[in-house]
Amino acid sequence: MAGQDIGTRHMKLNPISLFRTMTRMRAFDEACLEGVQTFEIHGELHTGIGQEAIGVALAQSLTPNDAVVSTHRNHFHALAKGVPPRALMAEIFEKETGLCRGRGGHMHPFDPEHHFSATGIVGASLPVALGYAYKFKMMGLPHIAVGICGDGATNHGTFHECLNMAAAWSLPLVCLVENNEYAISVRFRDVTATPTIAERASAYGITGRRVDGTDVEAVTLAFAETARHTRKGGGPSLLEATCYRFRGHYEGDHDNYRERAEKQRMRVEMDPILRYRRELLEHGAATEAELDAIGAKAREEMTAMLADVRADAMPDPAGAMDYVFAEVM
Repeated sequence: MAGQDIGTRHMKLNPISLFRTMTRMRAFDEACLEGVQTFEIHGELHTGIGQEAIGVALAQSLTPNDAVVSTHRNHFHALAKGVPPRALMAEIFEKETGLCRGRGGHMHPFDPEHHFSATGIVGASLPVALGYAYKFKMMGLPHIAVGICGDGATNHGTFHECLNMAAAWSLPLVCLVENNEYAISVRFRDVTATPTIAERASAYGITGRRVDGTDVEAVTLAFAETARHTRKGGGPSLLEATCYRFRGHYEGDHDNYRERAEKQRMRVEMDPILRYRRELLEHGAATEAELDAIGAKAREEMTAMLADVRADAMPDPAGAMDYVFAEVM
């Protein structure tokens, strides 16, 4: 229950810390949006606004040596894994100071120090995560690999192939599905016969669970239990976190496939930050002024970071082929 540390047999949750982390994540993406409007970010930008609670859940249970492989909508996962926000923002803005020296952009950030990577290819995160899990199993390491995908990717062959192999070899893989109801413009229920994704786990003989991904406490505890199960040798797990993206699939998407009334209703009912804010106030865990101050501080931090990133140099076009191929000694 919000308003105090929430204790379970294995962990405690600090409500104010959860709220602060969600607020910082949203402020980060909102700062990045400015780069789209000014054409400083080229191509598409996929924000995770509305899905912050899932990022917070990752941050509470992952260890430094766990591996995370994410999707095109990856910013919150990177921050949860400990990727420095300034280096991440610089990469999104295609700066020389970015994680990949501006060569990866927002869809393909890579940080080997924090064991984080992402791919813009739908469903391609799972085979990479499977490789990490295979390595951990073969080397006897106590780490887990988390492969993140959306609901659309669960109808791709890679989803089934990876879960089958992970189950057959009992690999330490957690498949985290962010089910935001739409694969670009295609509604989940229109292309999938099963009511949930989690129930597919039984076909592979693995653990499957569904959780409200906009309830920060619920999804944090669910991910913690899922990760613990896999880390202790219980085999791969599938966790479906339901959520809702508040913006189009990408910046520039007219988003005409969703009714305006639906989006307005979900903004009120399913915004993880607003939901948790109401809960904190209801239980007396914080005052309006305290929560407002947390939000203001997060926006101030990201505004300053954005100003710094904008002053950084762009990569020299003459070095476009640098870092593409490994140097052979």
